[in-house]
Amino acid sequence: MATSGETGSFNENADSSVAGGNSPPHSHPSGEAKVQPRTRHVSFIIPTLNEYESIEELHTRILSVCKEHRIHVQIVFVDDGSTDNTWAVMHKLVQSHAGTEAIRFRRNFGKAAALSAGAEICRGEIVITMDADLQDDPQEIPRFIEKLDEGYDLVSGWKQVRHDPLHKVLPSRVFNWLVSRLTGVKLHDHNCGFKAYRREIFDEVELYGERHRFIPVLAAARGWKPGEIVVEHHARRFGHSKYGFSRMIKGFLDLMTIYLLTGFSSRPLHLIGVGGMLFFSAGGFGILFLSAWWVISRAIEGFDPVHLHEKAIFYYCILALLLGAQFLLAGLLAELVVARTHGPRDTFSIAEHVAGTAEDMGNPPDQDPQGQPS
Repeated sequence: MATSGETGSFNENADSSVAGGNSPPHSHPSGEAKVQPRTRHVSFIIPTLNEYESIEELHTRILSVCKEHRIHVQIVFVDDGSTDNTWAVMHKLVQSHAGTEAIRFRRNFGKAAALSAGAEICRGEIVITMDADLQDDPQEIPRFIEKLDEGYDLVSGWKQVRHDPLHKVLPSRVFNWLVSRLTGVKLHDHNCGFKAYRREIFDEVELYGERHRFIPVLAAARGWKPGEIVVEHHARRFGHSKYGFSRMIKGFLDLMTIYLLTGFSSRPLHLIGVGGMLFFSAGGFGILFLSAWWVISRAIEGFDPVHLHEKAIFYYCILALLLGAQFLLAGLLAELVVARTHGPRDTFSIAEHVAGTAEDMGNPPDQDPQGQPS
């Protein structure tokens, strides 16, 4: 039979002080009432791939930190197609801890899919994602929550001192610099898997492919406020890195996609049309100039006649005109697709909605429903 373990696990019948967010005051030596910090409900999503050596220790350390800081915890492990003993270890943890859950994929679908599957069953007000290799330190969990309480909607970890080989660190730094420059979301470490989110973000951000590293960018595009904290990064003790050259190439290709989606998803003509206008204008100006040159060379005596078919620039101008026209046509077709497929909620995100009570609607305060003065 499952037990709750060392920390409070999620349950639907939590006491009123937990459900309401504040614990009742208790007596203080000075005679004043002291209000305890409110209990937080935090869900953890931990994607795993052949990590059987580390997940049990990680699980124990998360529970220890959460118990110390009065955090009600839900831990969701996602086995992303492991071929070792990972699922057996997960199953053991689920059996012995009521707040622990596990999902097993039929094959490897990638980290974005694992985070998406985990988010669907998360019940916490805060969702924390972290890797299963023990390079992320659970002692940082309270600092993530404190940063969220400062008014941020998501907090990304920044591995300022990294214990990874140079061939992994250098491309990552170049990638992070490019993401910050192109998207305007100034984070030092977009690649860091140690992040904290408000639960509602996962209702608005779709995850697939390799988009997990761009969640802060996608969320910021919808108005959520990102922040970051410096986190301790430990050297790898088990397994090996899943990051290789092919993933770096895919990351840069995904960056182009994210740049398009966050900046021009509802107005593609503004991106494609700019290139089209530049090509069309350059080609058109060139054709006009060459046509005028051709006429002048024949109208004024003493000029050698110009033969445009002998000028390479003539063909470049024609090519620019054709490219410009095709870009503009592609932009207009993209606008038609957007107009047909985008729903009204795809273009905005509501932060808050307030309304008066039913009694306040339709009648002045000094009149009854029949219109007679009260």
